[in-house]
Amino acid sequence: MAHHNAIDTQRNAGPPLMSPPARQWRRRVRDALRRDPGDRWASVFGRIAGYSFAVAAVTGILLLPFFRPSMAALEYHGSYAKLDGLPMSQAYQSVLATSFDVRGGLLIRQVHHWSADVFVAAVCLRLLRTFFRGRIQGRALPDWLIWVTLLPLGMLVAYTGTILPGDMLSAGSLSVITGVLLSVPLIGTHLVFAIFGGAPPGQHIIGRDYWVHITVLPALAAALLLLSLRPSRSRPPGRPRRQRLDPLLPFTGAVLVLLATFAQINPVWLLGPSQPGNISSGATPDWYMGFLDGALRIMPAWAVSVAGHPLDLGVLIPGLVVPALFFTSLTVYPLADRWLAGERPPGRLLPPGPADPANRIAAGVAGVTFYGLLWAASANDQIAYHLQLDLYAVTWAFRVLVLAGPALAFFITRDACHALAGRRRDEKLHGRETGRIVMSPQGGYAEIREPARQALAGSLPGSGRASRDGSGKEDQRHGQVER
Repeated sequence: MAHHNAIDTQRNAGPPLMSPPARQWRRRVRDALRRDPGDRWASVFGRIAGYSFAVAAVTGILLLPFFRPSMAALEYHGSYAKLDGLPMSQAYQSVLATSFDVRGGLLIRQVHHWSADVFVAAVCLRLLRTFFRGRIQGRALPDWLIWVTLLPLGMLVAYTGTILPGDMLSAGSLSVITGVLLSVPLIGTHLVFAIFGGAPPGQHIIGRDYWVHITVLPALAAALLLLSLRPSRSRPPGRPRRQRLDPLLPFTGAVLVLLATFAQINPVWLLGPSQPGNISSGATPDWYMGFLDGALRIMPAWAVSVAGHPLDLGVLIPGLVVPALFFTSLTVYPLADRWLAGERPPGRLLPPGPADPANRIAAGVAGVTFYGLLWAASANDQIAYHLQLDLYAVTWAFRVLVLAGPALAFFITRDACHALAGRRRDEKLHGRETGRIVMSPQGGYAEIREPARQALAGSLPGSGRASRDGSGKEDQRHGQVER
């Protein structure tokens, strides 16, 4: 009797007491993860993207008084002695002055750059989370379209920012833009002259890019972020809600400051001023534009003539066709998801079957594989140099992998998902293998199988008593079924 009373007392005691600071931090973490009960991690990534955008906006405003968006040439005489006497643009000179002569200027520049990179990364993670969970249809479709639009828009916002300093990376970015625009049939040359205000690089592109970077694109991104906000439905409409600081806001800001402090990014003084037609050795774009650079690197130099007009397929396909197909596929995929998942056959030729998310998961892995291979191909020269391989062999390897890798990833992932689903179905019907062998009264041997619901309950907190009660009966019944 005393033994049973001790057990009941231990069960009713509840979890051990926590100190007030520990309870406070636990409550903050729980609140940070539960702003969207439907998908907590998608909410976390979305809010990190919003806070990164806010940090980028604040740091950008702080940098505005010190930047001069002009390509007018001058001779540098500043704090960085290694560039003393070199001709450069006013934009590049103002960036050097901000980095070396303004107290905290370099830190603010790096926070601004890191916030743009983290913003795009958070958008990508949210899209991956919602895609693989299948939250892309019905009421979730507008939210999916908003974040799909934010992905290329965020890339454009960040990419236009890399053009502003007027360094060698800026010159490389302008060269890529010029080549891609010139590959557009019929109107490519007119587009280049209209954007650059004459023959590239001209004297107006940084000034025009400046206003697009600080007004047009941020306004569109901010509008989409506001559209993605949804009021919480957890409280009654008539009850006022107490506003509290989201723990992810100081966390995001602290991470960006730490990155800017200890991880150097975009050191323009090491690259030198822009020189049209030249680019720094080993220069690579920011990670989010790696897929475009990789596609341009591995594409063969194909060119054809159509009605007397040259068509540079070696730039047109990787520079425009591939990104257009990629983002269009993300946009229209929800329309084809039910067909791919098996719920709605094409043309209603067959009755709807049970949902099969394996096709969706496989399609997502194939898309990630395609993007990742193009991203890795942007470093083909670095791979060849550090691994002491032939550059052309590495390029051809990436060409083969980009074509065969997504298809191979699709079939492997789908087979793996089907195998996992079959295993779970077998455990639901026959129980989970325990590895315990018993002998029947007739002298035969059989393995005891554990019920699937018991295996699931045993993995949850507070379910130890449920897993203990009646386990022998369940094991005996399933053992007899096997025999």
